Amino acid sequence: MVRDTEARQPDGEGGGAFHTTRWSRIARAGRPDDPGAAEALEQLCQAYWYPVYSFVRRCGQSATEAEDTVQAFFAKLLEKNYVAQADPERGRFRTFLLAALKHHLTHQREHARAVKRGGRFELVSLDGEEAEQLFSREPATEETPESIYERRWAETMLEHALWRLRAEFDGGGKVERFDRLKPFLMRQKEASYRETAEQLGLSEGALKSAIHRLRERFVQILREEIGQTVATASDIDAEIRYQLGLLAR
Repeated sequence: MVRDTEARQPDGEGGGAFHTTRWSRIARAGRPDDPGAAEALEQLCQAYWYPVYSFVRRCGQSATEAEDTVQAFFAKLLEKNYVAQADPERGRFRTFLLAALKHHLTHQREHARAVKRGGRFELVSLDGEEAEQLFSREPATEETPESIYERRWAETMLEHALWRLRAEFDGGGKVERFDRLKPFLMRQKEASYRETAEQLGLSEGALKSAIHRLRERFVQILREEIGQTVATASDIDAEIRYQLGLLAR
């Protein structure tokens, strides 16, 4: 999966300067020959393919059928530049993607599962085995495929933010420190301040300060991730509240 962000530098309280995001650039480009928009769309598709796969499986397709369907869907999305018709002011990327997927499923025919190779775009690289392993761990539920899709989207956002945060610690040779602090970031009940402070050779006060900094950086990264999928900076807070609400259910 691609985990990649646009340049967005901190700029005081509130999360930082907001430059053109991938989604807004994609939707506003409107030209199939715009290489920047095409690459940005492919990156977003690569990053958020699992919610799409999960939705298709929940709609009753087998693992093999779902993998072919998702490949065909993204191939068409990339090759036909359907996002040129989208208005980022009227929705989030996740909303556009789900609407486009439903349209694709409605008009899907048997031969549509044979994904066309070649063309201007490389198809999004999907790991079908990984996808099915993830799907097999999902609990049985009576929720609609749409509800599952939105929750998986929110989980993917958090996963990307955590991956980036861990990578920062790994780059500084402190990945073990991150692994010790992560339970506090996720507010796991079994996490012990006293034990962890001893393990890291810190006082409890120093540990709490480190956790506070970790949470601040996590929120900043999460804002950046969500900023990739909305049109304006004013949309970020509402999207964060919505997605956290989904995960709290």
